Amino acid sequence: MRSLVQDLRYALRQLLKSPGFAITSILSLACGIAATSAVFSVVWGVVMNPYPYAAPDRMVHFALGGTTAGGYNGLAITAAQWQQLRQLPAIEDSILLSFKRMTITGSDLPEDVQGTQMTSNAFNFFGVPALLGRVILPSDAIEGHDPQPVVVLGYKFWQRRFNGDPAIIGKTIQFDHQPYNVVGVAAKRFVWNDADVYLPLKTTSGADAYALEARLKPGVSHHLAEQQMQSLIAQFEKDTPRNFPLKPGPLTIIGLNEQFLKAIGPSLALLFGAVLLLLAIGCGNVSILLLARGVAREHEFAVRAAIGASRARIIRQLLTEALLISVTGAGLGVLLAYKLLAGIVALLPKDAFPHEASFAINLPVLSFSVAVALLTGILFGLWPALRLSRPDVREAMQTGARKVAGTVSGRMLHNTLIAGQIALTLLLLSAATAAVQSFLKLAHTHLGYDPHNSMSIGVPLRESAYPSLAARIAYAELLRNKIAEIPGVNMAALSANATPPNNGLNSPIELLGQPSSNDRTARLNFVSEGYFPLLRIPLLKGRIWTVAENHNANHVAVINDSLARKYFPNGDAVGHSIQMTVLKNVPPYVTTQPGAGDWLQIIGVVEDKLDDGLRNPVVPEVFIPYTMAMWAYTQFLIRTDGAPTAMTHTIAQKLASVDPDQQIGGEVRDLEHWVSTQPEYALGQLLSWLFTSFALLALLLAAVGLYSVVSYTVNQRTNEFGIRMALGAPRSSVLELVARSATTSVCAGVALGVLLTILLQRGLAHWATVTIQSSGPLLCAIAILASVVLIASGIPARRATRIEPMEALRYE
Repeated sequence: MRSLVQDLRYALRQLLKSPGFAITSILSLACGIAATSAVFSVVWGVVMNPYPYAAPDRMVHFALGGTTAGGYNGLAITAAQWQQLRQLPAIEDSILLSFKRMTITGSDLPEDVQGTQMTSNAFNFFGVPALLGRVILPSDAIEGHDPQPVVVLGYKFWQRRFNGDPAIIGKTIQFDHQPYNVVGVAAKRFVWNDADVYLPLKTTSGADAYALEARLKPGVSHHLAEQQMQSLIAQFEKDTPRNFPLKPGPLTIIGLNEQFLKAIGPSLALLFGAVLLLLAIGCGNVSILLLARGVAREHEFAVRAAIGASRARIIRQLLTEALLISVTGAGLGVLLAYKLLAGIVALLPKDAFPHEASFAINLPVLSFSVAVALLTGILFGLWPALRLSRPDVREAMQTGARKVAGTVSGRMLHNTLIAGQIALTLLLLSAATAAVQSFLKLAHTHLGYDPHNSMSIGVPLRESAYPSLAARIAYAELLRNKIAEIPGVNMAALSANATPPNNGLNSPIELLGQPSSNDRTARLNFVSEGYFPLLRIPLLKGRIWTVAENHNANHVAVINDSLARKYFPNGDAVGHSIQMTVLKNVPPYVTTQPGAGDWLQIIGVVEDKLDDGLRNPVVPEVFIPYTMAMWAYTQFLIRTDGAPTAMTHTIAQKLASVDPDQQIGGEVRDLEHWVSTQPEYALGQLLSWLFTSFALLALLLAAVGLYSVVSYTVNQRTNEFGIRMALGAPRSSVLELVARSATTSVCAGVALGVLLTILLQRGLAHWATVTIQSSGPLLCAIAILASVVLIASGIPARRATRIEPMEALRYE
């Protein structure tokens, strides 16, 4: 123990004697550990510990027909069917849920509230206790009786609406003019369905359908559970066809985190690989600095060896210095990681990770950082320690012997480390330039519509106030007219489900006069006639329906160019008839006009716009008057003279003038922001920023390493340069000699980096966001790297040419 304390004190004195070396080494490691810790905390939050629920690895969703990039069709069943499903051997526990939009009434500020109604066993199913008060109990929803008017507040809603006041427990809130007693506040990470409030669910004995969630028994695979459920689900479909989509497809069981891992998992793997490369470059830097500094201390090691110090003692001393650097670098790195983590989380795609995930520099992340610090300290310190622990006492004691040319093994070791740094830096630079190129291409994608000065506002229509379709239509038209009257508003249109660039309801279609086909589908959009001029979508053929046709819900349709070219190759789509099969069997919460599923006459063809995200090709699309079918929630598209979101408050006041309880629902976004929040856009932006930042940092570290090696070479060969110049060698030859010493390692590193980049391109071909699709990114990376290499090696090389011969000959 005493000798260890001596080693630490001596190591600290050595670092204080060389502040430049210490600061450079610590910062090199701190940057790598900060990036690694920050990205690992995201990996921990999304992959390893995303949910606070009981046994989340066995909690599952149910999909009909499998999953797609846009999600899946969920399973909805009745209360009686739920009781049958609960008896299956594979199911340990399950719950029913219903989602309801409500309005806070009885106060000066009405507010849209997203409510989730749950069966009374739900909180026991989730296994998360309340933060304050209590959760929903079985006594709150006794079968056959109306549920108790109690509510559990979501944590964010409690903070936003009530400023986190604990005295809210026991008080009463009005939702849609009905009083509810606040019995609890949910835990901070309990954000199921991103609900504002949680209420007990009253299940009826009829055909009303509810969403289903379940937990499988231990050891039960998804495949086994699917096999047990298939026949039962088929029977449910026969009994209640309205609760199932047409051609629903087989049942698929999805793990709770499965969709998120598909969406963001590959990108997190890339980022974690990138920060490990950055950490390796930082470790290489410290090894280079330790070797260069160790050579200068060879005389010291020789003296220690001569008076009896063993090789193990010297190795332990050098490792102690390396570990002191690594631990200090880790401490600083963790502090930097706090800031870096906040930046990464801000750039994460909003819907690409579980909202229950907690991103923090917590105990697991700190443990990881400590382990990384110890491991890197041993790795980058062991090699120089082994190299320097066997000094040649006779040679080292001869002053200046090593100054002529240095050792061959020492130069080879430095060159190897530099080549590795250059290769890894080139790899990161190539990935960064590819990510930026891919993101810029995505950002300049032709949308097919004009999002400038346009926004979408969601408006919940209270079922109790507007129960019939005619009442909803009249109210929606009144709201649209009120919005259009506001100064600064150019146009207002209604879009039930057609806000691009990801919109529409998938539906099988039939074409009059053509044979039926199971593969013929299109996106169905419910819009008003002003939708197309507002978004400036060009009309190619025919016409758009009129205001009167919209009000009367005429059986007309407008299709996009993709549908026209695919199913009417002769260019005669206008005048034909199309049938949207989904309108024959709409969900219970949708109210339709009589005969909505009949044939619709195609009266126009519009130009394609993005309707399936920013990367996927446009799919066939059908637009019909929104008055043919309405939900209890709709959207208004608004084009303004200036910044549209600045008018949100004015629009809200205008809506309240029609109905004091009416409010704007959810988050209001302009359409340009709507584009930027698309998962592929946000993910591309995240990768571009982080890869570029990590690559530039790696470039800086590689430059420091190269500068250190060339400076080390110049210092080692000072006597040699003096002799050469004293014998008449021109300064240019000395410059060439110094540059040549770095050229071999740099060229080897570039060659290895090119090879790694090609392998990376092949291995990541299915990850389009960072695929190197041309030689441009690689050439750009080589050009950037070459420029930095010239500067980093040129400065000490130029210094070598300024050495005075007589001064160099006297150099010790």
